[in-house]
Amino acid sequence: MEQLSKGSSTEHVKMFINGEWVNSSSGSTRDIVNPATGEVIATAAEGTAEDVDTAVQAAKYAFYDGGWWDTPAVERARLLFAAAQSLEERMEEFALLETLNNGKPLREARYDVSDAIACFRYYAGLATKPTGQTYEVPDGQQAMVVREPIGVCGQIVPWNYPLLMSVWKLAPALAAGNTIVFKTAELTPMTAVKLFEILEQAGFPKGVVNLVLGQGSVVGQAIAEHHDVDKVAFTGGTATGRKIMEASLGNLKKVTLELGGKSPNMVFADADMDTAVDYALFGIFANQGQVCAAGSRLLLEESIYDEFIERMVEKARHIRVGPGLDERSQMGPLISEVHMNKVLDYIKIGKQEGAKLVLGGNRITEGKLKDGYFVEPTIFINTTSEMTIVKEEIFGPVLVVQKFSDEAEALRLANDTIYGLAGAVFTNNVAKAYRVIKKVRAGITWINSYHPTYNEAPWGGFKQSGNGRELGTFGYEAYTEVKQINNNLNIQPTGWFDEE
Repeated sequence: MEQLSKGSSTEHVKMFINGEWVNSSSGSTRDIVNPATGEVIATAAEGTAEDVDTAVQAAKYAFYDGGWWDTPAVERARLLFAAAQSLEERMEEFALLETLNNGKPLREARYDVSDAIACFRYYAGLATKPTGQTYEVPDGQQAMVVREPIGVCGQIVPWNYPLLMSVWKLAPALAAGNTIVFKTAELTPMTAVKLFEILEQAGFPKGVVNLVLGQGSVVGQAIAEHHDVDKVAFTGGTATGRKIMEASLGNLKKVTLELGGKSPNMVFADADMDTAVDYALFGIFANQGQVCAAGSRLLLEESIYDEFIERMVEKARHIRVGPGLDERSQMGPLISEVHMNKVLDYIKIGKQEGAKLVLGGNRITEGKLKDGYFVEPTIFINTTSEMTIVKEEIFGPVLVVQKFSDEAEALRLANDTIYGLAGAVFTNNVAKAYRVIKKVRAGITWINSYHPTYNEAPWGGFKQSGNGRELGTFGYEAYTEVKQINNNLNIQPTGWFDEE
């Protein structure tokens, strides 16, 4: 780990299929890059559709013939608790590796590891507490409903939260008794590989958890299309989500999609301005704005518009941008050169369409940051709903600001989007807060804060922000099938076809 953090050495990471660490069937590899320096820190096996099929067959065998589906809940809980304990013991190692591969500041990476540990423990506790129902019905019958695991679950996670998104998917699926074929983002496999080492050491049986690395267009597509995969769960862009859903139609597998957002953050004149400014910055610049639920559209009541922007811009000027491994850094690099250029292109479009740039807008190329993928915190004002930067998800440190005159206009602007993942309202009027937030068409909302979420509560969106929910009991239930069982307590012929 010490050598890796200095970029002086690389390692080769393999896939985990049917209890074995293996290379790709094609022998292909991919370079893994530190986005803060552009240096190669590792090579990773580049999986194929054939590797996916091998993993799926292993997962299918483990589920049915291996008996994982029938493993007592208390044993599944024990394994998840063991994984949480191991992750906690290696917290700093995982945080450093997450920052090295993803670029986010260490303080964010540490928070993510801590949250991942809590998620494992939450679902370990939930594994032994599934709920069913019983009914009193006529004719001497007893009816009941039970929950059973779905089977083989394909899981595909993005690069913005490599470790945390992995645990968000793995923990509930394993708690419910499913087997897994897992794909991490091709750019950020490092902590997922280490996580599967922990799952192996915890004692999950052979074939229960399988990791296939590689491109989404190859490995992700093969998982979504495979007829022996019973469910696919995907977090990522909306366009890719559509492809996942289309590919899943072959066997009508269950699909959970957590997709993009262009989320509104509404600030009314009676809000606490210091708090609102602070959360406006946190909402968009945390994780470099590479957050599906980022508060990327700031809506300000017109009477505070000028003062709010002045105070926000002044505070944003002092955000310390730098390598995530520098403890002083508050914002790190974007994930890749390709993505950085995409964000910079959006900034150019914003200027061309007439938005006023009041902060940032450039790649940082000075000193130690010259080889990394750093973009300044960027704020646009004088924007309209027709502008590309207001309509489309940029997924970077770019905030667009609009003004409103009253509640009705605030809500019209807030809901004027194809997305519906998140939203927030800042006001000291409790009645107004609930009145407004109730009408925001989004699945994750806040009053007088932005971003804090909890393992106990569901995560997911309205409209084109996805289908289904993750986390909480909703996340557990999403990995179960509901079965009706009818028990005849009056065992005698029906007489239905007797002659009169």
